[in-house]
Amino acid sequence: TEVAEKLEEVVMIWIKQLRQVIVESEQMRRETDDIGPSAELEYWKTRMSSFNSLLDEIRSSRVKKIISILQAARSKTLKQWKELDGSITIAANEAKDNVRYLYTLDKFFGPLAKASPVTMMEYIPSLMNTVCMIYCTSLYYNTSECMTSLLLKITNQMINTCKTYLCEG
Repeated sequence: TEVAEKLEEVVMIWIKQLRQVIVESEQMRRETDDIGPSAELEYWKTRMSSFNSLLDEIRSSRVKKIISILQAARSKTLKQWKELDGSITIAANEAKDNVRYLYTLDKFFGPLAKASPVTMMEYIPSLMNTVCMIYCTSLYYNTSECMTSLLLKITNQMINTCKTYLCEG
């Protein structure tokens, strides 16, 4: 029981740390007004990396041994642990799914940033079809908040490209 109590203390520290990570990940993102769509992909890639690292740690043999000892001791901390494990798994799956879908837009980011306004227009129908596909098929990215944010960033990029074209022309 003494070992179990010590392990419970360790798991409670982990729970507190994991809750902090989840709370921070759910906070509002602060971005500049003129940020482009490639920043959206980078955000989700970073998030995917963070949550995948957490999953690797949670699923490590060291952690599994501690959890199995606490299961044998019928620890009450396991309920909280399992809930957090589930939340982190969902967050990791969301990030992975979003990265996969946003990568389908990656081929448009270069032309949006570097093309002339006339050339840029050639990419818009395919870009919008891809955005529509993401909206229709993504498990997580098909919310109005995500779509609004993405379309705003695409529009920002188009405006920035046009400004650059006008200033250089």
